[in-house]
Order: sequence, then C-alpha cells, then structure tokens
Amino acid sequence: MTKAVKNRILYQLNFLKTIGYDYHSMIKFANKEVNSNSLPNNIEELKTVVENCYLCELSKTRKNVLFGEGNINASLMLIADEPTASEDELKSFYVGKTGEQLVKMIENVLPLKKEDVYITNLVKCKSANGINASHYSSCSTYLHKQIDLVNPKLIVTFGEKAYQYLCNDNSSFNKVRGQIMSFKEYQVIPTHSVSYLIRNPSSKKEAFYDMLKIKSILELSWKIY
Repeated sequence: MTKAVKNRILYQLNFLKTIGYDYHSMIKFANKEVNSNSLPNNIEELKTVVENCYLCELSKTRKNVLFGEGNINASLMLIADEPTASEDELKSFYVGKTGEQLVKMIENVLPLKKEDVYITNLVKCKSANGINASHYSSCSTYLHKQIDLVNPKLIVTFGEKAYQYLCNDNSSFNKVRGQIMSFKEYQVIPTHSVSYLIRNPSSKKEAFYDMLKIKSILELSWKIY
C-alpha cells in the first residue's frame, strides 16, 4: 500500500468519524506476533481483540470467530483443535450430533452440566485443510491468555492435535491419552475428540474411563479448595 493510498484511507476514516460513524481503535502488533503483556486482563475485552484479529491466513476465509463459550470461572476447560464448518457457520460450539455427544460425556459422568464448563479451541477460525503449526503460532498467545483468565483446575484436550500443540509434545497419542500431563502450572488430560467418538463408537469406552479420571481429579480439587 502506497503512502498516497494510506492518506486517502485516513482522510476517509476521519471524515466518517466527523459525521458520526465509529470504529474500533487499531490494535498494533509487531511482526505478526502478539505480546501477552499487551493483551487485556478481561476476557470480554480479549474476545474483542481476537474478533478483530487478522494475523494469519485463516482470517481471510472464516465466517465467524469462535472465541470461547461457557462459565468463565469454570473448574474444567475443554480445548479442541479448531471450529468445525457448522460451528463457523452458526458461531456456536458443538452443534448437532457433536453437541449431543458432548452433553452425554459431561452430564452422564461428571457432576457438571455443559454450561458449567468453558469451551474453546487452539485456533479461533476454521481452516480449509486443517490447522498447522503456523496457525497455532499466530493464535497461541490468545489461547494462553484465555487459559490464565479462566484459570481452570483441569484442562481436557480433545484429540491428538489439540494436545500436541498445547503441550508441545509429539508423544504417541495412544500413550498419553487419559494420562495426567501438564501445561505450565495446569493439569491436562488428553482424550478422544467428540467427532472421533461419533465416527469410532468402539472408543467410547476409553473416553468413559478418561471422564471418570477427570471426575476424580475435579472432586479432589474441590475438597482441597
């Protein structure tokens, strides 16, 4: 963009402002990297920042930004890899069959309802062909800040990619699934993704035992606190 074009855009924006139009202030990031210290310490303000993010190519094709949903004071935080096509279209997490399956996983085992947990993804925009390390790198500081603001007692990652990227661990998913792992000071339990369980119902037994372990950890933490 030339200097002359920038000046014309600024002139137009200033003109619109003088006649009553409003627009959000520009959020300045250097070298396409987000500095955690520059992010707000309020989750609604962080959501506004993320909804106006254009740091990676996913912003060009998304329909909606899926920031997070649920109880911002939740003991349990659920993290998947990316929004599905339906979620991107409807701007809502876990719709249709995946939503029904998630409710069963939570409410049939845990002493919680879906509304009691906090749900988000590694990246906030849907990809065309699956997320890669570059996408996560652009979005990871948002996610880390989001985790710190919710401050859950336990994080559950859904699927191999969600665990590997969050914990920076390329161990075999079969070995870590259901085990207590860690991200910073948080306990993490990797388990099968909800969509995987719908495609592979024979794995629901494994996920059930993972949920029992999650239940015991939460109950212990509640007794301590």
